[in-house]
Amino acid sequence: MSGKTTVGVDVGGTFTDVVLLRGDDLVTAKVPSTGDQSVGVMDGIEKACERAAVDPDGIDDFAHAMTVSVNALLEGNGARTALVTTEGFRDVLEIGRQNRPSLYDLDAEKPAPLVPRRRRFTVDERATTDGIERKVDPDSVRNVARRIEDSDAEAVAVCLLHAYAHPDNETTVADVLETELDVPISTSHEVLAEFREYERTSTTVADAYVTPAIDAYIGRLVERAAEAGVPEPTVMQANGGITDAVTVREHAVRTCLSGPAAGVVGARASVGGATDRDHAGLVTFDMGGTSSDVSLVREGEVERTTDAVIGDYPVSTPMVDVTTVGAGGGSIGWVDAGGALRVGPESAGADPGPVCYGQGGTDPTVTDANVVLGFIGSSTTLGGELEIDVEAARDALADLADEADLDGPLDAARGVYRVANATMTRAIRAVTLERGHDPRNFGLVAFGGAGPMHAAALADRLDISTVVVPRACGVLSAFGLLAADEKHDAVRTHRESLAAADVSAVDTAYEDLEAAVREDCSDPASAVLTRRADLRYAGQSFELTVSADRPFDPEAVARRFHAAHETTYGYRMDETVDLVNLRVEAAVERADPAVAYDAPGDALVDEREAHFADGARRTKIYDRERLPPGETVAGPAVLEQDESTVVLPPNWEARVDPDGTAVLTEGSE
Repeated sequence: MSGKTTVGVDVGGTFTDVVLLRGDDLVTAKVPSTGDQSVGVMDGIEKACERAAVDPDGIDDFAHAMTVSVNALLEGNGARTALVTTEGFRDVLEIGRQNRPSLYDLDAEKPAPLVPRRRRFTVDERATTDGIERKVDPDSVRNVARRIEDSDAEAVAVCLLHAYAHPDNETTVADVLETELDVPISTSHEVLAEFREYERTSTTVADAYVTPAIDAYIGRLVERAAEAGVPEPTVMQANGGITDAVTVREHAVRTCLSGPAAGVVGARASVGGATDRDHAGLVTFDMGGTSSDVSLVREGEVERTTDAVIGDYPVSTPMVDVTTVGAGGGSIGWVDAGGALRVGPESAGADPGPVCYGQGGTDPTVTDANVVLGFIGSSTTLGGELEIDVEAARDALADLADEADLDGPLDAARGVYRVANATMTRAIRAVTLERGHDPRNFGLVAFGGAGPMHAAALADRLDISTVVVPRACGVLSAFGLLAADEKHDAVRTHRESLAAADVSAVDTAYEDLEAAVREDCSDPASAVLTRRADLRYAGQSFELTVSADRPFDPEAVARRFHAAHETTYGYRMDETVDLVNLRVEAAVERADPAVAYDAPGDALVDEREAHFADGARRTKIYDRERLPPGETVAGPAVLEQDESTVVLPPNWEARVDPDGTAVLTEGSE
């Protein structure tokens, strides 16, 4: 089929997923991730192009999500970073907040900061929220530069007191350091122009820490893509939008969690609004090999946050609000000191992997439990290539049953399945009930290699009546890259009582932010600008974000804040509302990809015994890619495809939509 050819590539810890869309013809591929991720990315593109009979130089657009930055933060292998800050504030990173990792443990230790004290330097300067009180001396900065050079730093973060409001001193410091040093410089007023010294410093340091790795990786990828005739990639940011490679090389921290963000965007795009009309929103549920990611989509918009922690480090740039728990297909079942059955967070990973993969694994996993329960069969070939060893899985679960004093491998498999589901149920409750949302009013979008196997059981526990499984569920993060808008964010702290706000000054500040983000857009004329405001009741420590009008309307913004506070916390207050931050988002929108689906029918391929909550059932096995649009399958049933498996309990049925999406609803036996 002819038409524009677009490619999305998402790198995971085990596999690199590729989606190629030519016109409305969808092709997917999976290849092993590589040490240099750019090698695996190009391998995946070549495999997808081969399947689609497309030359790589015929690709029109290439979008990418990767794990380079988040891996650097989690594994502690980022650049040797120096910090330059205001005299007297050298230890902000170490002091942090009052929070203790273990409240009653007198020996608890905070995690080591990304910048050790020997690489933290100060300059004599002072700014307040009203302006610069003492200018920085460039000669003193040159002295600091020589000390940084002696420290062998590979990147520098500059975060001066109140630079979010008055960045002149910070700009001077950065200019001198750029002249004296040959390393990347990250400045807080460019990375995060808002108050709170610890979070601003932490985020700026994180940006400096990951910048060399991102810059080198993107450079290699751009070079390899050019050699193959593939366009320069756009890159998924944590905020759920894509941007050009140059921008992420300059602001690397924006790429943290880009893969999970792409998955949530893909979930929203796959539903396309038709299934969402009868619900308050969607819960997105991505279950992979080592963890499960849960997020919300409300009123067609992906939920975002500026209060994220990656590893042990606050990162306060806008990002898709994802809750992660250690329950995935590779999560290991074990017995604790009290004799209770536990699952995760330790995972068998890709090497050796679950026991049933036959690659040397010995610890029973969630995947092995699904094999023993009959949800995955001996004829199933995961990824189209990997055969399943059912007897090895049974032996591993038998050993776990002996340790847990359970009645054989089937009883152990039921236990592992239930414990894993309980962990994931808590994650869904965390993003719904704990934030004032009733999960019964939401649809559940399930994806990832293992998500559709557990989705109906989770929906039963939460009284969710509809589960949506997109056709490309096994590679949905890669699909989401094709649906993502280009996005740019800007923020400015503007603190005053909302009732006494200078509306003209607020609008002027918004206009300045809009001009800044519009300049970053590839097509400024088509950019859609959205204003938001962070507010709180007087005396509170943290804010809620609501939409803001153009021109600014304090009364309307206050009403939205009161409603948001009541939804989130269950009450509203008759107190003064304070305006804290102004936010602007610019989006260059693009249409969700349209995908053709034309299945041949005759999808029933087998029957086998599977074990559900009410006991063993003779279960029909379908080839999902052969189920035609409009077909309805009654449970119990299993819908198999190369990259994922859908389990349909006895009291559920699945309808196939015109694009191949499976919509699961509670039915009758």
